[in-house]
Amino acid sequence: MRMVDLIARKRDGGELTTGEINDFIRGYTAEDIPDYQAAALLMAIYLRGMTRRETVDLTLAMAHSGDTLDLHDVAPCIVDKHSSGGVGDKTSLAVLPLVAAVGVPVGKMSGRGLGSSGGTLDKMESFDGWSSALSLEQFKRQLREIGLVLAGQTSVLAPADGKLYALRDVTATVDNRSLIAASIMSKKLAAGADAIVLDVKTGSGAFMPTVEAAEDLARLMVEIGQDAGRRVVALISDMNQPLGHAVGNALEVREAIDTLRGGGPEDFWDHCRVVAGHMVLLAGKAGSLEEAEALITAARADGRGLAKFRELVVAQGGDGRQVDDPDRLPQARYIEPIEATRSGYVTAMDTSELGWVCVHCGGGRLVKTDEVNPAVGFLLTIKIGDYIEAGQPVGEIYADDDMTLQQAQRDIPAAITVAAEPSPPRPLFYATIYGRERH
Repeated sequence: MRMVDLIARKRDGGELTTGEINDFIRGYTAEDIPDYQAAALLMAIYLRGMTRRETVDLTLAMAHSGDTLDLHDVAPCIVDKHSSGGVGDKTSLAVLPLVAAVGVPVGKMSGRGLGSSGGTLDKMESFDGWSSALSLEQFKRQLREIGLVLAGQTSVLAPADGKLYALRDVTATVDNRSLIAASIMSKKLAAGADAIVLDVKTGSGAFMPTVEAAEDLARLMVEIGQDAGRRVVALISDMNQPLGHAVGNALEVREAIDTLRGGGPEDFWDHCRVVAGHMVLLAGKAGSLEEAEALITAARADGRGLAKFRELVVAQGGDGRQVDDPDRLPQARYIEPIEATRSGYVTAMDTSELGWVCVHCGGGRLVKTDEVNPAVGFLLTIKIGDYIEAGQPVGEIYADDDMTLQQAQRDIPAAITVAAEPSPPRPLFYATIYGRERH
Protein backbone atom coordinates (compact mmCIF):
# COMPACT_ATOMS: atom_id res chain seq x y z
CA MET A 1 0.00 0.00 0.00
CA ARG A 2 1.23 3.48 -0.91
CA MET A 3 -0.45 6.17 1.15
CA VAL A 4 -0.14 8.67 -1.68
CA ASP A 5 -2.28 6.40 -3.87
CA LEU A 6 -5.03 6.20 -1.22
CA ILE A 7 -4.96 9.96 -0.74
CA ALA A 8 -5.16 10.59 -4.49
CA ARG A 9 -8.01 8.14 -5.04
CA LYS A 10 -10.10 9.57 -2.22
CA ARG A 11 -9.25 13.11 -3.34
CA ASP A 12 -10.68 12.23 -6.74
CA GLY A 13 -13.87 10.76 -5.26
CA GLY A 14 -12.98 7.07 -5.38
CA GLU A 15 -13.62 4.35 -2.80
CA LEU A 16 -11.08 2.69 -0.54
CA THR A 17 -11.18 -1.09 -0.17
CA THR A 18 -11.63 -2.85 3.15
CA GLY A 19 -8.00 -3.99 3.01
CA GLU A 20 -6.72 -0.48 2.31
CA ILE A 21 -8.68 0.95 5.24
CA ASN A 22 -7.36 -1.80 7.52
CA ASP A 23 -3.79 -1.18 6.31
CA PHE A 24 -4.11 2.57 6.89
CA ILE A 25 -5.38 2.12 10.45
CA ARG A 26 -2.70 -0.45 11.25
CA GLY A 27 0.06 1.70 9.77
CA TYR A 28 -1.04 4.91 11.46
CA THR A 29 -1.49 3.20 14.84
CA ALA A 30 2.03 1.74 14.53
CA GLU A 31 3.37 5.21 13.59
CA ASP A 32 4.54 3.93 10.22
CA ILE A 33 2.36 6.57 8.54
CA PRO A 34 3.19 10.20 9.43
CA ASP A 35 0.67 12.76 10.63
CA TYR A 36 0.93 14.80 7.43
CA GLN A 37 -0.23 11.90 5.25
CA ALA A 38 -2.97 10.94 7.70
CA ALA A 39 -4.11 14.58 7.74
CA ALA A 40 -4.20 14.63 3.93
CA LEU A 41 -6.37 11.52 3.83
CA LEU A 42 -8.68 12.94 6.50
CA MET A 43 -9.13 16.10 4.43
CA ALA A 44 -9.86 14.04 1.31
CA ILE A 45 -12.47 12.06 3.25
CA TYR A 46 -13.89 15.29 4.66
CA LEU A 47 -14.30 16.76 1.18
CA ARG A 48 -15.34 13.61 -0.73
CA GLY A 49 -17.13 11.58 1.94
CA MET A 50 -17.28 7.82 2.47
CA THR A 51 -19.83 5.19 1.50
CA ARG A 52 -21.69 3.29 4.20
CA ARG A 53 -19.45 0.28 3.57
CA GLU A 54 -16.30 2.38 3.93
CA THR A 55 -17.65 3.93 7.12
CA VAL A 56 -18.42 0.54 8.67
CA ASP A 57 -14.97 -0.74 7.62
CA LEU A 58 -13.29 2.31 9.17
CA THR A 59 -15.27 1.90 12.40
CA LEU A 60 -14.41 -1.78 12.78
CA ALA A 61 -10.75 -1.21 11.89
CA MET A 62 -10.49 1.50 14.55
CA ALA A 63 -12.36 -0.59 17.13
CA HIS A 64 -9.95 -3.50 16.56
CA SER A 65 -6.79 -1.38 16.38
CA GLY A 66 -6.10 -2.49 19.94
CA ASP A 67 -7.73 -4.71 22.52
CA THR A 68 -11.49 -4.94 22.91
CA LEU A 69 -13.19 -5.44 26.26
CA ASP A 70 -15.48 -8.32 27.10
CA LEU A 71 -17.16 -7.22 30.31
CA HIS A 72 -19.61 -10.08 30.76
CA ASP A 73 -17.52 -11.55 33.56
CA VAL A 74 -18.30 -8.33 35.47
CA ALA A 75 -21.99 -7.78 34.61
CA PRO A 76 -24.50 -9.30 32.19
CA CYS A 77 -25.31 -5.93 30.60
CA ILE A 78 -23.13 -2.80 30.39
CA VAL A 79 -24.71 0.43 29.19
CA ASP A 80 -22.93 3.44 27.71
CA LYS A 81 -23.84 6.84 26.26
CA HIS A 82 -22.18 9.28 23.93
CA SER A 83 -22.79 12.84 22.82
CA SER A 84 -21.69 14.02 19.39
CA GLY A 85 -20.38 17.18 21.05
CA GLY A 86 -21.80 20.48 22.14
CA VAL A 87 -21.18 23.73 24.00
CA GLY A 88 -21.89 23.44 27.71
CA ASP A 89 -22.67 19.74 27.34
CA LYS A 90 -21.63 18.31 30.69
CA THR A 91 -24.38 15.67 30.51
CA SER A 92 -22.15 12.67 31.24
CA LEU A 93 -21.07 14.12 34.58
CA ALA A 94 -24.64 14.00 35.87
CA VAL A 95 -26.14 11.15 33.84
CA LEU A 96 -23.54 8.43 34.40
CA PRO A 97 -23.63 8.44 38.23
CA LEU A 98 -27.44 8.62 38.26
CA VAL A 99 -27.73 5.59 35.99
CA ALA A 100 -25.13 3.67 38.01
CA ALA A 101 -26.95 4.63 41.21
CA VAL A 102 -30.10 2.77 40.09
CA GLY A 103 -28.12 -0.41 39.49
CA VAL A 104 -27.20 -0.19 35.80
CA PRO A 105 -23.42 -0.65 35.33
CA VAL A 106 -21.87 2.07 33.16
CA GLY A 107 -18.50 1.57 31.47
CA LYS A 108 -17.66 4.62 29.38
CA MET A 109 -14.63 5.54 27.32
CA SER A 110 -14.59 9.27 26.56
CA GLY A 111 -12.57 11.76 24.57
CA ARG A 112 -11.32 15.31 24.87
CA GLY A 113 -12.59 18.51 23.34
CA LEU A 114 -13.00 18.76 19.57
CA GLY A 115 -13.25 22.16 17.91
CA SER A 116 -15.49 24.44 19.94
CA SER A 117 -16.97 21.53 21.94
CA GLY A 118 -15.64 20.62 25.35
CA GLY A 119 -14.55 17.08 26.24
CA THR A 120 -15.70 15.02 29.24
CA LEU A 121 -12.14 14.10 30.23
CA ASP A 122 -11.05 17.75 30.19
CA LYS A 123 -13.92 18.56 32.54
CA MET A 124 -13.12 15.72 34.96
CA GLU A 125 -9.46 16.74 35.10
CA SER A 126 -10.63 19.85 36.94
CA PHE A 127 -10.39 17.55 39.99
CA ASP A 128 -6.91 17.44 41.51
CA GLY A 129 -5.29 14.08 40.81
CA TRP A 130 -8.12 12.60 38.75
CA SER A 131 -6.91 10.32 35.95
CA SER A 132 -8.62 8.72 33.00
CA ALA A 133 -5.65 6.40 32.32
CA LEU A 134 -6.85 2.98 33.43
CA SER A 135 -5.48 -0.45 32.61
CA LEU A 136 -7.96 -3.09 31.49
CA GLU A 137 -7.64 -4.71 34.91
CA GLN A 138 -8.40 -1.40 36.64
CA PHE A 139 -11.34 -0.76 34.29
CA LYS A 140 -12.92 -4.11 35.16
CA ARG A 141 -12.17 -3.90 38.87
CA GLN A 142 -13.71 -0.44 39.21
CA LEU A 143 -16.76 -1.46 37.19
CA ARG A 144 -17.22 -4.47 39.46
CA GLU A 145 -16.71 -2.49 42.67
CA ILE A 146 -18.71 0.72 42.09
CA GLY A 147 -20.56 0.05 38.82
CA LEU A 148 -19.12 3.11 37.08
CA VAL A 149 -15.99 3.81 35.01
CA LEU A 150 -15.03 6.87 32.96
CA ALA A 151 -11.84 6.07 31.07
CA GLY A 152 -9.84 7.74 28.33
CA GLN A 153 -8.76 6.33 25.03
CA THR A 154 -5.70 4.31 25.85
CA SER A 155 -2.89 2.69 23.93
CA VAL A 156 -4.79 -0.59 24.05
CA LEU A 157 -8.45 0.46 23.54
CA ALA A 158 -9.20 1.95 20.11
CA PRO A 159 -5.76 3.59 19.90
CA ALA A 160 -6.30 4.57 16.26
CA ASP A 161 -9.24 6.72 17.25
CA GLY A 162 -7.23 8.41 19.98
CA LYS A 163 -4.60 9.47 17.45
CA LEU A 164 -7.05 10.46 14.72
CA TYR A 165 -9.29 12.28 17.22
CA ALA A 166 -6.47 14.65 18.18
CA LEU A 167 -5.42 15.13 14.54
CA ARG A 168 -8.95 15.96 13.36
CA ASP A 169 -9.27 18.62 16.04
CA VAL A 170 -6.40 20.67 14.57
CA THR A 171 -6.89 19.99 10.85
CA ALA A 172 -10.48 21.27 10.39
CA THR A 173 -11.77 17.75 9.67
CA VAL A 174 -14.10 17.32 12.64
CA ASP A 175 -17.62 17.73 11.25
CA ASN A 176 -17.82 14.90 8.74
CA ARG A 177 -20.56 12.30 9.13
CA SER A 178 -18.40 9.22 8.48
CA LEU A 179 -15.49 10.40 10.65
CA ILE A 180 -17.82 11.30 13.52
CA ALA A 181 -19.68 7.98 13.30
CA ALA A 182 -16.47 5.94 13.12
CA SER A 183 -14.92 7.81 16.04
CA ILE A 184 -17.93 7.47 18.31
CA MET A 185 -18.84 3.88 17.49
CA SER A 186 -15.28 2.51 17.48
CA LYS A 187 -14.93 3.61 21.12
CA LYS A 188 -18.29 2.12 22.03
CA LEU A 189 -17.49 -1.23 20.38
CA ALA A 190 -14.00 -1.42 21.87
CA ALA A 191 -15.21 -0.63 25.40
CA GLY A 192 -17.59 -3.59 25.44
CA ALA A 193 -20.96 -1.89 25.99
CA ASP A 194 -24.04 -4.01 25.27
CA ALA A 195 -26.47 -1.06 25.10
CA ILE A 196 -25.66 2.44 23.86
CA VAL A 197 -27.61 5.70 23.97
CA LEU A 198 -26.39 8.27 21.43
CA ASP A 199 -27.09 11.96 22.00
CA VAL A 200 -26.73 13.50 18.54
CA LYS A 201 -26.68 17.31 18.55
CA THR A 202 -28.02 19.61 15.87
CA GLY A 203 -27.88 23.37 15.45
CA SER A 204 -25.47 26.28 15.44
CA GLY A 205 -23.18 24.69 18.04
CA ALA A 206 -23.20 21.16 16.62
CA PHE A 207 -21.26 19.31 13.95
CA MET A 208 -24.61 18.51 12.32
CA PRO A 209 -26.25 21.88 11.47
CA THR A 210 -29.72 20.57 10.58
CA VAL A 211 -32.13 18.06 12.08
CA GLU A 212 -32.02 16.08 8.82
CA ALA A 213 -28.22 15.81 8.92
CA ALA A 214 -28.32 14.77 12.58
CA GLU A 215 -30.91 12.09 11.86
CA ASP A 216 -28.76 10.81 8.98
CA LEU A 217 -25.74 10.51 11.30
CA ALA A 218 -27.85 8.94 14.03
CA ARG A 219 -29.28 6.27 11.73
CA LEU A 220 -25.79 5.41 10.48
CA MET A 221 -24.48 4.95 14.03
CA VAL A 222 -27.52 2.93 15.11
CA GLU A 223 -27.01 0.64 12.10
CA ILE A 224 -23.29 0.24 12.83
CA GLY A 225 -24.09 -0.70 16.42
CA GLN A 226 -26.74 -3.18 15.40
CA ASP A 227 -24.42 -4.74 12.83
CA ALA A 228 -22.03 -5.34 15.75
CA GLY A 229 -24.77 -6.92 17.88
CA ARG A 230 -25.45 -3.96 20.21
CA ARG A 231 -28.74 -2.41 21.32
CA VAL A 232 -28.67 1.24 20.27
CA VAL A 233 -31.01 4.23 20.43
CA ALA A 234 -30.21 7.77 19.28
CA LEU A 235 -31.74 11.04 20.50
CA ILE A 236 -31.66 14.13 18.27
CA SER A 237 -31.17 17.08 20.62
CA ASP A 238 -30.88 20.85 20.23
CA MET A 239 -27.57 22.72 20.25
CA ASN A 240 -28.72 26.15 19.04
CA GLN A 241 -27.76 27.50 22.46
CA PRO A 242 -25.46 26.25 25.22
CA LEU A 243 -26.87 23.45 27.37
CA GLY A 244 -27.37 24.78 30.88
CA HIS A 245 -25.53 27.97 31.87
CA ALA A 246 -21.88 26.99 32.30
CA VAL A 247 -19.28 26.79 29.51
CA GLY A 248 -15.77 25.88 30.67
CA ASN A 249 -14.41 22.85 32.48
CA ALA A 250 -14.50 23.60 36.21
CA LEU A 251 -17.62 25.75 35.76
CA GLU A 252 -19.40 22.83 34.09
CA VAL A 253 -18.29 20.48 36.86
CA ARG A 254 -19.80 22.85 39.42
CA GLU A 255 -23.07 22.97 37.46
CA ALA A 256 -23.21 19.16 37.24
CA ILE A 257 -22.65 18.87 41.00
CA ASP A 258 -25.35 21.48 41.63
CA THR A 259 -27.72 19.50 39.40
CA LEU A 260 -26.98 16.25 41.26
CA ARG A 261 -27.77 18.10 44.49
CA GLY A 262 -31.23 18.97 43.17
CA GLY A 263 -30.51 22.39 41.67
CA GLY A 264 -28.97 23.44 38.36
CA PRO A 265 -30.57 24.90 35.23
CA GLU A 266 -33.96 23.45 34.34
CA ASP A 267 -33.04 22.68 30.71
CA PHE A 268 -29.94 20.78 31.76
CA TRP A 269 -31.78 18.64 34.30
CA ASP A 270 -34.60 17.89 31.83
CA HIS A 271 -32.02 16.82 29.24
CA CYS A 272 -30.17 14.61 31.73
CA ARG A 273 -33.35 12.95 32.96
CA VAL A 274 -34.39 11.92 29.44
CA VAL A 275 -30.94 10.63 28.42
CA ALA A 276 -30.53 8.71 31.68
CA GLY A 277 -34.05 7.32 31.35
CA HIS A 278 -33.29 5.90 27.92
CA MET A 279 -30.14 4.25 29.30
CA VAL A 280 -32.10 2.59 32.10
CA LEU A 281 -34.83 1.51 29.67
CA LEU A 282 -32.35 0.10 27.15
CA ALA A 283 -30.66 -1.88 29.95
CA GLY A 284 -33.98 -3.53 30.79
CA LYS A 285 -34.30 -2.02 34.28
CA ALA A 286 -37.67 -0.39 33.57
CA GLY A 287 -40.75 -1.22 31.56
CA SER A 288 -41.30 2.26 30.14
CA LEU A 289 -39.46 5.54 29.69
CA GLU A 290 -41.69 7.15 32.33
CA GLU A 291 -40.78 4.45 34.86
CA ALA A 292 -37.09 4.81 33.99
CA GLU A 293 -37.17 8.60 34.43
CA ALA A 294 -38.90 8.17 37.79
CA LEU A 295 -36.04 5.93 38.96
CA ILE A 296 -33.52 8.56 37.88
CA THR A 297 -35.44 11.36 39.59
CA ALA A 298 -35.51 9.37 42.83
CA ALA A 299 -31.76 8.73 42.69
CA ARG A 300 -31.20 12.46 42.38
CA ALA A 301 -33.64 13.34 45.16
CA ASP A 302 -32.18 10.98 47.77
CA GLY A 303 -28.52 11.81 47.02
CA ARG A 304 -27.49 8.46 45.53
CA GLY A 305 -26.44 10.10 42.25
CA LEU A 306 -24.18 12.62 43.96
CA ALA A 307 -22.67 9.92 46.17
CA LYS A 308 -21.93 7.80 43.10
CA PHE A 309 -20.28 10.76 41.38
CA ARG A 310 -18.02 11.24 44.42
CA GLU A 311 -17.14 7.53 44.28
CA LEU A 312 -16.13 7.95 40.63
CA VAL A 313 -13.92 10.93 41.41
CA VAL A 314 -12.16 9.22 44.32
CA ALA A 315 -11.81 5.83 42.60
CA GLN A 316 -9.78 7.46 39.81
CA GLY A 317 -7.49 9.46 42.09
CA GLY A 318 -9.48 12.69 42.41
CA ASP A 319 -10.01 14.80 45.51
CA GLY A 320 -13.45 14.03 46.88
CA ARG A 321 -13.37 17.20 48.96
CA GLN A 322 -13.83 19.15 45.73
CA VAL A 323 -17.17 17.40 45.24
CA ASP A 324 -18.21 18.24 48.79
CA ASP A 325 -17.05 21.85 48.39
CA PRO A 326 -16.85 22.96 44.72
CA ASP A 327 -15.16 26.20 45.83
CA ARG A 328 -12.03 24.03 46.02
CA LEU A 329 -12.13 23.58 42.22
CA PRO A 330 -9.80 25.75 40.08
CA GLN A 331 -10.67 29.46 40.26
CA ALA A 332 -10.13 32.09 37.57
CA ARG A 333 -8.23 35.29 38.34
CA TYR A 334 -10.91 37.58 36.91
CA ILE A 335 -14.70 37.31 37.17
CA GLU A 336 -16.55 40.07 35.33
CA PRO A 337 -20.16 40.53 34.14
CA ILE A 338 -21.40 40.06 30.58
CA GLU A 339 -23.81 42.86 29.70
CA ALA A 340 -26.48 42.95 27.01
CA THR A 341 -25.73 45.54 24.32
CA ARG A 342 -29.37 46.12 23.27
CA SER A 343 -32.92 45.55 24.44
CA GLY A 344 -35.26 43.00 22.92
CA TYR A 345 -35.94 39.28 22.67
CA VAL A 346 -33.15 36.74 22.31
CA THR A 347 -33.96 35.02 19.00
CA ALA A 348 -30.73 33.14 18.17
CA MET A 349 -27.21 32.37 19.33
CA ASP A 350 -24.08 31.55 17.36
CA THR A 351 -23.35 28.69 19.71
CA SER A 352 -20.21 27.56 17.90
CA GLU A 353 -18.76 31.07 18.29
CA LEU A 354 -19.64 30.99 22.00
CA GLY A 355 -17.70 27.73 22.27
CA TRP A 356 -14.71 29.31 20.56
CA VAL A 357 -14.79 32.16 23.10
CA CYS A 358 -14.10 29.56 25.79
CA VAL A 359 -11.34 27.98 23.69
CA HIS A 360 -9.63 31.35 23.15
CA CYS A 361 -9.81 32.02 26.88
CA GLY A 362 -7.75 28.83 27.35
CA GLY A 363 -10.59 26.40 28.01
CA GLY A 364 -9.86 24.32 24.89
CA ARG A 365 -7.16 23.57 22.33
CA LEU A 366 -6.16 25.58 19.27
CA VAL A 367 -3.29 23.17 18.51
CA LYS A 368 -2.82 19.54 19.44
CA THR A 369 -0.29 20.22 22.23
CA ASP A 370 -2.18 23.02 24.01
CA GLU A 371 -2.85 22.58 27.71
CA VAL A 372 -6.36 23.33 28.90
CA ASN A 373 -6.98 25.84 31.69
CA PRO A 374 -9.80 24.32 33.79
CA ALA A 375 -10.72 27.59 35.54
CA VAL A 376 -11.74 29.74 32.57
CA GLY A 377 -15.01 30.06 30.69
CA PHE A 378 -18.30 31.82 31.24
CA LEU A 379 -21.83 31.57 32.57
CA LEU A 380 -24.65 32.60 30.22
CA THR A 381 -27.95 32.73 32.07
CA ILE A 382 -30.28 33.68 29.20
CA LYS A 383 -32.09 31.44 26.71
CA ILE A 384 -33.69 31.91 23.31
CA GLY A 385 -37.10 33.49 23.88
CA ASP A 386 -36.01 35.62 26.88
CA TYR A 387 -36.47 39.40 26.94
CA ILE A 388 -33.39 41.42 27.96
CA GLU A 389 -32.61 45.09 28.53
CA ALA A 390 -29.51 46.92 27.29
CA GLY A 391 -26.92 46.96 30.06
CA GLN A 392 -28.52 44.03 31.86
CA PRO A 393 -26.07 41.42 33.19
CA VAL A 394 -26.69 38.19 31.26
CA GLY A 395 -23.78 36.18 32.63
CA GLU A 396 -20.19 36.26 33.87
CA ILE A 397 -16.75 35.85 32.28
CA TYR A 398 -14.08 33.80 34.07
CA ALA A 399 -10.61 34.64 32.68
CA ASP A 400 -6.98 34.53 33.73
CA ASP A 401 -5.71 37.52 31.76
CA ASP A 402 -7.04 40.95 30.88
CA MET A 403 -6.76 40.52 27.09
CA THR A 404 -8.96 37.42 26.83
CA LEU A 405 -11.35 38.93 29.36
CA GLN A 406 -11.93 42.03 27.24
CA GLN A 407 -12.18 40.00 24.03
CA ALA A 408 -14.78 37.70 25.58
CA GLN A 409 -16.80 40.68 26.82
CA ARG A 410 -17.02 41.84 23.19
CA ASP A 411 -17.47 38.46 21.50
CA ILE A 412 -20.21 36.95 23.67
CA PRO A 413 -22.83 39.72 23.17
CA ALA A 414 -21.92 39.76 19.45
CA ALA A 415 -22.88 36.06 19.21
CA ILE A 416 -26.38 36.72 20.56
CA THR A 417 -29.14 37.92 18.20
CA VAL A 418 -31.69 40.28 19.76
CA ALA A 419 -34.86 41.38 17.94
CA ALA A 420 -38.01 43.36 18.65
CA GLU A 421 -40.28 40.32 18.20
CA PRO A 422 -39.89 37.07 20.14
CA SER A 423 -39.16 33.68 18.63
CA PRO A 424 -40.43 30.45 20.21
CA PRO A 425 -38.20 28.64 22.71
CA ARG A 426 -36.16 25.77 21.27
CA PRO A 427 -37.18 22.17 22.03
CA LEU A 428 -34.70 20.00 23.90
CA PHE A 429 -35.24 17.01 21.58
CA TYR A 430 -36.44 16.66 17.99
CA ALA A 431 -36.59 12.90 17.40
CA THR A 432 -35.67 9.45 18.69
CA ILE A 433 -34.06 6.95 16.32
CA TYR A 434 -34.63 3.32 17.26
CA GLY A 435 -33.11 0.19 15.81
CA ARG A 436 -34.78 -2.08 13.33
CA GLU A 437 -36.48 -4.17 16.01
CA ARG A 438 -38.65 -1.16 16.97
CA HIS A 439 -40.13 -0.72 13.46
